[in-house]
Amino acid sequence: MTPPVEIDPRIEALVTDLIGRVADKWTMLILEALADQGTLRFSRLREAVGNISQKMLTQTLRAMERDGLVNRTVYPVVPPKVEYALTDLGVTLGAAFCGVWIWASENLLEVERARTAFDKRD
Repeated sequence: MTPPVEIDPRIEALVTDLIGRVADKWTMLILEALADQGTLRFSRLREAVGNISQKMLTQTLRAMERDGLVNRTVYPVVPPKVEYALTDLGVTLGAAFCGVWIWASENLLEVERARTAFDKRD
């Protein structure tokens, strides 16, 4: 499958943005946590993701919300209750990157051998 010869510059910009977004480990970990566990409150999402600061989680969730990957629902209660869930768009992005897991599974030993050989060169 090859891209068309003439690429719409808006599509090119979107692909570049999305590669940057999903190359960010936090985005991928948030996608995975929400895909596995469904709708989560901020604190539960932070626990599910692991070693992420509150600031980084907030920034990443805002960027993902802006891109349409997550929905943020605020409930008018005291104390405030906020939940995050993947949108259909977020689910499809996560599915698109499942191929990376498949590739890693199929090529793990070869990558490890290459790394070992490289490290021994010095």
